[in-house]
Amino acid sequence: MFKGFYNLTSAMLSHGRRLDVVSHNMTNISTAGYKAQRYTDSTFQEVMISRVGNKDKSRSTELGMESYILAPSQLYTDYEQGAPEETGLPLDFCIQGEGFFAINRDGQIGYTRSGSFTLDDEGYLTLAGQGRVLDDEGQAIQLPTDKLYVDQTGGIYSEISRNYLATLGVYSFPDNGALEQNDRGLFTGGGAAISENYTILHGAVERSNVNMVQEMVSMMTTQRALQSAAQMSRIYDQVITRATSELGRI
Repeated sequence: MFKGFYNLTSAMLSHGRRLDVVSHNMTNISTAGYKAQRYTDSTFQEVMISRVGNKDKSRSTELGMESYILAPSQLYTDYEQGAPEETGLPLDFCIQGEGFFAINRDGQIGYTRSGSFTLDDEGYLTLAGQGRVLDDEGQAIQLPTDKLYVDQTGGIYSEISRNYLATLGVYSFPDNGALEQNDRGLFTGGGAAISENYTILHGAVERSNVNMVQEMVSMMTTQRALQSAAQMSRIYDQVITRATSELGRI
């Protein structure tokens, strides 16, 4: 009887965590370059359930397999390419292909697919609230103007004089699955190298790769599973309470 409480409680905790992930994805559906989070869970090793007699326990009947306790398995990031969205803004950039923009904040470097940049008070290309954008040599990019011409490799030129100003740094990793997100939403990890398989679109940003329909279906399915587990837990409580009361009278 008490085994059911463990199974139901673990299921409710797992479904609650899944709802948190789905809510986070839906909240960031309009965030440029956002990569959807995916949550998976698993059960402990399955065991064989058998029925034995009350007195003669030498014979048993196999009833089937049963799993115990649902537990978190993995929280991973879906790095699938998001669709480009044209904005026409001079400091917006979209990576088509592999790679991330590098952002430096107080010596800490993080990586992002969001290319919605601005210029700070000193004229440095900046991701708002995160830090300064780095070029292909790992240096902050300082621009004298926002009237720019940008080629497909990320080379930045003055729109009027066509003087070369800088080249956007686009970095890739041997295994994106090894990256981790910090508390600011930037990816961190080792082994960054200049990417060679990419194209820069100027005046556009990469949209979030969150599928709203998929997230809505996941949210409704998970909510129903959570409600079912909670109701079954209440039934277990009522049965145990009644059993305890009846046994107390004997």
